[in-house]
Amino acid sequence: MATKNILLVTNYFPPEKGAAANRMESLANALKSAGYCVQVVCPFPNYPTGSIFEGFRGKLYQKTEMEGMVIHRLWVWPSNSSNKVVRLLSMLSFATSLKVFFILKTLPKKIIIQYSPVFVGFTAVFWSWCFKKRIILNVSDLWPLAGLEMRLIQKGFYYSTLEKMERFCYRKAHLILGQSEEILQHVSVIDPKSKRFLYRNIPDFPVPDVSEKNGESTITIVYAGLLGLAQGVAAICEKITFPEHVTFHMYGSGPEVNRIKSLTSHQVIYHGEVSRAVLHQEISSYDLAFIPLTNRIYGSVPSKIFEYTRLGLPVLYFAGGEGGALVLEHELGWVIPVNNIQELQSFIDSLSAEVLQKHPKREVQKSVVNNFRFDKQIEALIHTIEIV
Repeated sequence: MATKNILLVTNYFPPEKGAAANRMESLANALKSAGYCVQVVCPFPNYPTGSIFEGFRGKLYQKTEMEGMVIHRLWVWPSNSSNKVVRLLSMLSFATSLKVFFILKTLPKKIIIQYSPVFVGFTAVFWSWCFKKRIILNVSDLWPLAGLEMRLIQKGFYYSTLEKMERFCYRKAHLILGQSEEILQHVSVIDPKSKRFLYRNIPDFPVPDVSEKNGESTITIVYAGLLGLAQGVAAICEKITFPEHVTFHMYGSGPEVNRIKSLTSHQVIYHGEVSRAVLHQEISSYDLAFIPLTNRIYGSVPSKIFEYTRLGLPVLYFAGGEGGALVLEHELGWVIPVNNIQELQSFIDSLSAEVLQKHPKREVQKSVVNNFRFDKQIEALIHTIEIV
């Protein structure tokens, strides 16, 4: 049997933490288990701190083997600055390294490209197209539309340029993976002839045992993830008053971490950043997981929905869009309209052991495990990739 080779191009990969890195690692491991020789090309790890991790500094290129996969790490000028020009230069630095990599290396016939960031995705698609590769585009965000909805960019020359790059990527791809139905609908409008596949951000880890609330009067809410402007956790803490019987716990890092630290109190607790393994051990002890976004972003379905509920936590969803519909359809928790602080406050005030019984932990976990199976999804994906 001929060796099956495939390359993954991604802006995030372990040892970085976060949903994007976890998602790409799960995909890479699944492809390896299916018999593929997997190579990954990514920048030197720098997320979310904005600086190259210890042990990777002072290098232009590094090739290593990790769990049977070949990892190519490329130079990047890292930054987590909120300055748009600085962030653009950071993305362009990796895009430049990626261009050199494509020109100098002999690459597999099939290439999976993570999109966004736009410049990184466009660079990888352009050079894959030039070298006549089979392009599989993994679309997790609808940039530049998402940037417009988050008010990070405005319509104009720059926005139009990004739209042209986006359309180029969709039209040159032989297969497009979308994390939501909204993404696939958006792609179909731009390129009705495109081949599309719904690839949800379903995690791949053993299903843990869960225990229901043991009669304690305090209700505990937890948020774990990036602490940035898009999530709006700091602003929510400033606007919400937590009643005496409710505590709010936070894990993670990001641009808003210092603001978060200044807001801590007896009822608002910041636990810092921990590994995913430690987080999974600790998080199951909480009653409710909080998933916020400052604005409803078309196409976005936060992977936290699937991760938290697989751990047995019902969710308090405050992000709008398709994700809210999934939470309601599969009875995974409660949905509050995005940015409706008054309704969020009312819900938190009403929390009790009786309210939590509307979505028992075991039932939530059972629902997500039955309806969102990583093994079935990856089996269908690999079959689709085989015929690309």
